[in-house]
Amino acid sequence: MDRVQGGKAFGLLKSQQEEKLDSINQAFLSDPQYADEEDLALKLEMFKKKYMEFDLNDKGDIDMMGLKQMLEKLGLAKTHLELKKIMSEVVGDASSEIISYKDFLNMMLGKRNAILKLILMFEGMGKEQEQKDAGPPRRKTLSDLP
Repeated sequence: MDRVQGGKAFGLLKSQQEEKLDSINQAFLSDPQYADEEDLALKLEMFKKKYMEFDLNDKGDIDMMGLKQMLEKLGLAKTHLELKKIMSEVVGDASSEIISYKDFLNMMLGKRNAILKLILMFEGMGKEQEQKDAGPPRRKTLSDLP
């Protein structure tokens, strides 16, 4: 019996995970609660990619370590206590150590402004700003001096 190992096993795991997340996305697309949401399919696809990027344990959820790395990558290192607060805000349960994809989508599409939602939204805006500032700094003139 052939056992899939290494990169192939990882690829298989990721494609199975993506299928699972796609099925959750389909449920959200057919949910009347989100019928008025603009560009819902596009948003769900974007959220799925972001979620999979930080699902470090490859179990289909974001654990404390995944959340920590997500925020560090955005330049927002947090203490363990702050991570627990963000986690409980998203999940609505202080004892939870993971963010499921459904919790993640409910947060991103919900009316509540969770800390994590705001961070992820501003991260996208920040990237647009960074690209404009690329290149050498402009030349300073005397009028620029304080």
